[in-house]
Amino acid sequence: MDSQKELKEHLYTLETTLLKDDVRKSADTLNELLADDFVEYSSTGEIYDKENILNRLPSENDPGITMRDFEIKYLSPKAVLTTFKVFIESKQKHSLRSSVWKFNDGRWQMTFHQGTVTDLSQGKPS
Repeated sequence: MDSQKELKEHLYTLETTLLKDDVRKSADTLNELLADDFVEYSSTGEIYDKENILNRLPSENDPGITMRDFEIKYLSPKAVLTTFKVFIESKQKHSLRSSVWKFNDGRWQMTFHQGTVTDLSQGKPS
């Protein structure tokens, strides 16, 4: 990527891609987007690795997720933290999300993800 703006747009695209039902149902696409050492700390307190995600997500129903307030922060030249807020329609819940993306073998892959349930109904975390 030539600029921070371009990288932000690219990572935004990757994050929103992971929210799409057809992508979430494709183990092949998930395998490409998630690093082999991927780990997730979910908003429910569960810890998932890549294998669990590849086995679990394709069988889940579309939760209807919308994203806003997307930002990035460089951790190193080949690692970036993304932060954003989501609303999960099926659960009527808001959460704060963060992901770490690393540049591996010519592509960006998610290596870490965390969700934290919050009340954003007033526009502010509580």
